[in-house]
Parts: sequence; structure tokens; C-alpha cells
Amino acid sequence: KTRRAIIDAAFQQLSADKGYSSLSLREVAREAGIAPTSFYRHFTDMDELGLTLVDEAGLMLRQLLRQARHRIEANGSVIRTSIETFMEFVTGHSNVFRLLLRERSGTSAAFRSAVAREIYHFGAELADYLRKETDCPAEFAQMQAEAMVILVFHAGADALDATAEQRKQITQRTIMQLRWMAHGAASYGRKPKD
Repeated sequence: KTRRAIIDAAFQQLSADKGYSSLSLREVAREAGIAPTSFYRHFTDMDELGLTLVDEAGLMLRQLLRQARHRIEANGSVIRTSIETFMEFVTGHSNVFRLLLRERSGTSAAFRSAVAREIYHFGAELADYLRKETDCPAEFAQMQAEAMVILVFHAGADALDATAEQRKQITQRTIMQLRWMAHGAASYGRKPKD
């Protein structure tokens, strides 16, 4: 329970103006409602907490997109439903998404590696889905998934500080770009269906 409170407190402290490297143990402990010394019962240091946050952020995003697949069954549009779900995540969990963006190119090699691992998992799940749905070779599915993930993360970064109208435009633009990418990929390297 206390560990969860610490994690939630750290996420709540993040903002557009305050990245993870600006957090102090005392601030996180105060927000979590614990004494600073209690922090060490759950994490060895702030770096361990930060790596846990990166893991949680990636897991939250992957779980959300898995849930989107259930919404796809009702809606029918894989790309539209996935992007709308992703944009809901960016809007509703902006601090979590900012953490992934900032630490992807941050100064800590451990953090960069952790974010890269989460992005890899995200891409690997998408590649597996593409391979099953399009019957393409695994190599092509992986390349398409990597390109899609880069495009979507870029759109998410643009959407972070956008107005509702701008976010709507970014969403529509991203949906169209992904559709173009999917159509191009469909004509390249696919096995003929029986």
C-alpha cells in the first residue's frame, strides 16, 4: 500500500514544468504521506523509483491498447480506435506519457534503456498483431510496427500541450498517416491468401 502511494505520489509530482530529475525524495514522501526514511523500505533510491515508474508507464499504455482491441470489435476500425484510445491516454495521463518522452532521451543510460525496452514491448505486441492479421512475414510486421510506434509517439508528443481542437486535428492526421502506411505495407511483402 505504501509502495503504491509512493509511485502515485511521484506520478502526481510530474508536470509539463517538472520532470523526474527535478523530483526530490522529500517531495515524493510528503505527497505520499510518509516520512522520508520510510521511502527506503520500498526503494533503494530515487533511480529505482524512476525505473519503476517507467515500467508502470509502459505497462499502463500496453494494457490500455489491449483494451482498445475489445473496443475494435464493436467499432470496427483498428486504426481509429487505437489512436483515439492512445490520445485518451495522453490526455488523461499526460504526466505518465511525459515521463516516457523525457526519459527516452534523458541523461541516464538506465532510464533510456528502460524506456527503449517499454517501446520495444509496445512495438512487439503490435508486430505480432500485424503478423496475425495480415499474414505477412515477421520481419515486415516488425518494420511496420516500429514505423507506426514512432509516428504515434510523435503525435502524442504534439498532442500533450495542444488544445482540444488541435488534438482532434492531430488525431485525424495520425489516423490518415497510419492508414497510408498500412496500405503501402499491404502491397509489399504480403503472402497471397488462399
